[in-house]
Amino acid sequence: MSAVSSRLPVFPWDRLEPYKAEAAAHPDGIVDLSVGTPVDPVPAVIRQALAAAADSPGYPTVWGTAALRDALTGWAERRLGAKGLAHTNVLPIVGSKELVAWLPTQLGLGAGDKVAYPRLAYPTYEVGARLAGAEPVVYDDPTELDPAGVKLLWLNSPSNPTGRVLSKDELRRAVEWAREHGVLLFSDECYLELGWEADPVSVLHPDVCGGSYEGIVAVHSLSKRSNLAGYRAAFIAGDAAVLGELLQVRKHSGMMVAAPVQAATVAALADSAHVAEQRARYADRRAALRTAFEGAGFRIEHSEASLYLWATRDEPCWDTVGELSKRGILVAPGEFYGAAGERFVRIAFTATDERVAAAVRRLAG
Repeated sequence: MSAVSSRLPVFPWDRLEPYKAEAAAHPDGIVDLSVGTPVDPVPAVIRQALAAAADSPGYPTVWGTAALRDALTGWAERRLGAKGLAHTNVLPIVGSKELVAWLPTQLGLGAGDKVAYPRLAYPTYEVGARLAGAEPVVYDDPTELDPAGVKLLWLNSPSNPTGRVLSKDELRRAVEWAREHGVLLFSDECYLELGWEADPVSVLHPDVCGGSYEGIVAVHSLSKRSNLAGYRAAFIAGDAAVLGELLQVRKHSGMMVAAPVQAATVAALADSAHVAEQRARYADRRAALRTAFEGAGFRIEHSEASLYLWATRDEPCWDTVGELSKRGILVAPGEFYGAAGERFVRIAFTATDERVAAAVRRLAG
């Protein structure tokens, strides 16, 4: 029996542990800006919905309740501008990372197939390709890819790690290219509601997709917008034929969202007040950290959206990580997201206000 893990890269976060220990030794404690994990409370309206559905002794369905599907299509129409979505155009998933990691396998991809994703990208795109035995391929511009063998194309706007936002024209060109070459396009839009200096647009917007969902699927998550990373609440929307195939595969493999989480998702998507409140928190933290890091000699590139600052001092990223760890500040090395990030670090602004203030003081010292 061969070890599947042998196909995979070293888990990147394990390499950060010595620097985490160094930062934790600071007299005032660690300021962990390395992982974009929510730290603020789950909104009360969501917790109430979860509790009300706690008596759920039966198995949930993979496709979700009708109420959940109504919530997903309604939100996508209101927030993304997607027109005419039916229940067949949506599918709940157990957090977006699960989908990214297992999508190539669930699509039946394997040896001889290629999975394309941005040169600077979330590492799980590569992991998903390798789990399926497919070939990972990076791009700077997807329309410049050699289409031979490419079966799955990932877009990511707003980008993790850079915060870059693709314009409607860039998205439209990618969709047209994918359709021309018969390539399935998945657009990771998990940070779409966190635009700061740009207004991110979904691949499902009619100005991008031309009113047709053929060959395209958008991925959305409630982890960031609603502080639900611990709930594993996410969904995909788009091509009904693709989602129908995935639904059949996922039924057999039991990939179902817990019933109380389904109820919580319905409540989360119906309420916009908590989203605005959380955005305001992040905006304040972003402004404070950006000013502090720029004052400490960093240059910020892109970062017009998402929960991160993409920063450099024009030195190897591990040198930056090491120096900051001595100040009790932990950041993610850009190398985690591809060789092109080797002189950058990713700075998450998901720490508490108190910890952000601590980082600001240390950077000024």
